[in-house]
Amino acid sequence: MTVLEQPGAYRPTPPPAWRPRTDAAPLLPDPEPYRMLGTSAAAGLAPELLTRLHRELVHGRRYNTQATALTRQGRLAVYPSSTGQEACQVAAGLVLEERDWLFPSYRDTLATVVRGLDPVRALTLLRGDWHSGYDPREHRIAPLSTPLATQLPHAVGLAHAARLKGDDVVALALVGDGGTSEGDFHEALNFAAVWQAPVVFLIQNNGFAISVPLAKQTAAPSLAHKAVGYGMPGRLVDGNDAAAVHQVLGEAVRRARRGGGPTLVEAVTYRVEAHTNADDATRYRSDAEVEAWREHDPIVLLEAAMRDRGLLDDDGLQAVRDSAERLAADLRTRMHQDPVLDPLELFEHVYAEKTGQLREQAAQLRAELDAEGER
Repeated sequence: MTVLEQPGAYRPTPPPAWRPRTDAAPLLPDPEPYRMLGTSAAAGLAPELLTRLHRELVHGRRYNTQATALTRQGRLAVYPSSTGQEACQVAAGLVLEERDWLFPSYRDTLATVVRGLDPVRALTLLRGDWHSGYDPREHRIAPLSTPLATQLPHAVGLAHAARLKGDDVVALALVGDGGTSEGDFHEALNFAAVWQAPVVFLIQNNGFAISVPLAKQTAAPSLAHKAVGYGMPGRLVDGNDAAAVHQVLGEAVRRARRGGGPTLVEAVTYRVEAHTNADDATRYRSDAEVEAWREHDPIVLLEAAMRDRGLLDDDGLQAVRDSAERLAADLRTRMHQDPVLDPLELFEHVYAEKTGQLREQAAQLRAELDAEGER
């Protein structure tokens, strides 16, 4: 018999752990996705911002169509198109300062290009090369993450470490709606909130995790509502409204930089193309559904707002389209050049110093290549 089991033993009252640690009301997202284009709020948008957003959207759409064509020509192993989601990609690429870090998923190549990464390097991993195609430290862009949501804990760790060092750095981590069903999503948000890490999480809710619709992934009122359970604010935004996404992300980044902690943003958008070039989307959604979303196209929405304000005419639109064609032509030309690969590079960046086993394997491969006359 233990002491507490003895008759008359002192039994302390449990602490009131059930009581809320914070007021939930300020953390709740708006009942409807936040919009700017087509509302009175659009009148206050800077013309320079709208022009930049439009240019990047048009460039991004052409980038997507060109990369998709490259898969059909055998120049890319796979390409997850972000057509229809360009507003999220562009806003994410523009909203950060140079010192900040972007943590993309496999569908976020456009966001990396908008941030300044060379388009060919952004496609290197999807081409089938062994490395990410770029130096993450040089560009402050983490490698494209093919496993779902694994980049989120990395973003939290980097942001937390930067704050401990006194660096004024914010991390922006992108994830799809399917990624919110992963354990890494839970772990990242929980650590970020507890540590008050300067991280912004952007969920691009495009309706499907490959073929699984959102309704079969979660029973939550919205993905933005998940933020409340971790103690951080949730924001719900129209993911096809480039100006609204840019503003919401900008506010979240500034809040994180001031020491206000993480924010979870859900951008409601739509994946117009298939999941990848290997997917047959007609098996799980109708053409009518896709066409309905095309009427809410992010480029169309922004062009209408700009024309209403006299910021865009036919000549200006043609100039942007011509610029996008030049970008696509350059991408096409360089992607049709066969890369010069050295198989021995496989052993170069595994460890800071090669282990004995790696040296042995490299020597064996070198001998085989020499015997075949390939070196």
